[in-house]
Amino acid sequence: MDIIDINNYFSRYFELFEAEVPKNGVLDGYRKSAKDAFMRDGMPDTSREEWRHFPWKQVTGKPYRLQFSPEPYRPMETFFQCSTQAINSEMFPFLNGWYLHCDAPLTRFPNGVMAGSLLEAARICPDLVKGHLQTFSKGANGLVHFNRAMFQDGFFVYVPDHVKVHNPVQLVNMVKSEEDILVQPHHLIILGEGSSLKLVHCDESLECRDSFVNTVVEIHVGPHAAFDYYKLENKDNRSTMVNHLFIRQEEGSEVNTHTNVFNGGLVHNTIRTDLCGTHARVNNNGLYLADGSQHVTNVVSVCHHASDCTSNQMYKGILDGDAQSFFMGHVLVDPYAQRTEAHQINRNILLKGTARVSARPFLEIYADDVQCTHGATVGQLDEEAVFYLRSRGICEQNARLLLMHAFTKEVIDKMDIPAICERTENLVTKRLSGESINCGNCMQCGRKFDFQVSLPDF
Repeated sequence: MDIIDINNYFSRYFELFEAEVPKNGVLDGYRKSAKDAFMRDGMPDTSREEWRHFPWKQVTGKPYRLQFSPEPYRPMETFFQCSTQAINSEMFPFLNGWYLHCDAPLTRFPNGVMAGSLLEAARICPDLVKGHLQTFSKGANGLVHFNRAMFQDGFFVYVPDHVKVHNPVQLVNMVKSEEDILVQPHHLIILGEGSSLKLVHCDESLECRDSFVNTVVEIHVGPHAAFDYYKLENKDNRSTMVNHLFIRQEEGSEVNTHTNVFNGGLVHNTIRTDLCGTHARVNNNGLYLADGSQHVTNVVSVCHHASDCTSNQMYKGILDGDAQSFFMGHVLVDPYAQRTEAHQINRNILLKGTARVSARPFLEIYADDVQCTHGATVGQLDEEAVFYLRSRGICEQNARLLLMHAFTKEVIDKMDIPAICERTENLVTKRLSGESINCGNCMQCGRKFDFQVSLPDF
């Protein structure tokens, strides 16, 4: 299917959406400009490096259903329960792109924090929403425009100046449908000056149907604010997930992102961070496990627009079977961004010769006073280390499992929420040992994964 056919395929959804979705004063102009941008730019094609490996044929051609209104309310506990109970978070569930609530679409907390439905926030505080939506133009593409023009609902969080949110906020995005479904949430997070927030963003499948989840997250981090973002992706093999995360940081702010891909048929994650104020810092960490015919892409871009800023990228992956992964790390240093420090690394382990990894870390530097490094490695387990463990009485399969667990631990240890660290370690252990990641919290099919800690066949 060529790019013209792809554009026509997605364009037909605009007519369905515009005929069914009620008008919204604040969002109407936003949606129209996004639609115009889509008609102008179209979908990204293979001429763009980050989309060169994207298998469009797996996405297009399916008659995805659009859900134009939320389902009748029922308590989330009747069909889903988070297995990470010790996280002590304030949970906000979304089902098929719609905020799941009884009669409180937007919650106002005593400390001034607001959280809930983006549609309701646009109605209650239109100036705040309008002032922060669509402020990221660079890095947008056809799928971003498609989301902005047709998103159903989304998560909205506003943290006022100097407010510290001590307990994490948890966003759970669930997909449940008896038909193939297209889901497009759009989330907006705003942190005021000197504030702090930890957001846990979970993607879960409740039924194993073909689904296409196209998500856009916009995050504004004010001066000297601190923000931690945990993205936990545990979908089914029939899912396609495209995620775009846009972050804007002001002076003295600090952001830590943790993207963990445990399972998913086709996953494409993009993170773009703009460091717009001096002494800003960002750490992007990622872990991905893929087997069978799964396909995982991570595109991480950091743009240094101000001096004395720091960025770090650490992404690790383990691939088995016929799985494929693509990593592109990009660091841009503007001419005025002197005294920049930027480091990026991507490391991969292939358990079979049929697995494929493509890595492209690169630097684009226009300043002369910088410290920047980059690199990527692809290989198999260290046979000398395996031999050493076997000489200590450990069988070969367990020796390889221990080495892979140690490989992932460097990324896991960077997370700052103990319950999520423990949960991640458990999922990694189950995945690498070939056990099902069926924690009993939903209606997943209880399948077994292909990971068998197999001997390499290079």
